[in-house]
Amino acid sequence: MGPSSEALILSLTAASIGAVHTLLGPDHFVPFVAMSRAGNWSARKTLWVTTGCGLGHVAGSVLIGLLGLALGVVVMKLEAFESLRGDTAAWMLIAFGLAYLTWGIVQAVRKLPHAHVHAAATVGSASGAAGSSVWSPWLLLLVFVFGPCEPLIPLLMYPAAKASPWAVAVVVAAFTLATVATMTLTVMVMRFGMSFLHLPQLSRFSHVFAGLAILICGVLVKFGL
Repeated sequence: MGPSSEALILSLTAASIGAVHTLLGPDHFVPFVAMSRAGNWSARKTLWVTTGCGLGHVAGSVLIGLLGLALGVVVMKLEAFESLRGDTAAWMLIAFGLAYLTWGIVQAVRKLPHAHVHAAATVGSASGAAGSSVWSPWLLLLVFVFGPCEPLIPLLMYPAAKASPWAVAVVVAAFTLATVATMTLTVMVMRFGMSFLHLPQLSRFSHVFAGLAILICGVLVKFGL
């Protein structure tokens, strides 16, 4: 098998694993759809936040994998460290979801239907929503940077064992492109589908639903359900 054929096989394998890994993990897209819906993010903002988090998600594992290769760390040790990172990211997602759920409940309570408090509630909710719009993307980015791409370390090891930097670069590029593309495509399709759901009577609970969705994703990741 020639170098070009081997590189093609490696890239197709990495891309396939990256796409499947992303689709099988609801934490790769549900939080972005939920936050986009609750925060009234534009399509452009949703796309940029998802892309940034996807790149950060892959970059963390790439950096650790390359560092492990440079130091000669064995696969088992790297996978153990990635597992620790996964637990940390899961707990961070749970904490984020719980905090956002609590904040959403406070916002929903403020939106009381009584006329004499309506104006104050509207002002408070608007300022609160603006605040969450600023910090929530950065918290998502932090969670995803900590979150490992479990299949990537073994993928890096095979070409590295053959002392082929070119093959390592191909694997990283293919896996990154497939992961980020699958994340953004899934998020944007789901966001488009959600745009047809008009439930004004439940709009006051949008942040509650977003926090609950993120919390559930964190629990699923932590306990592997």
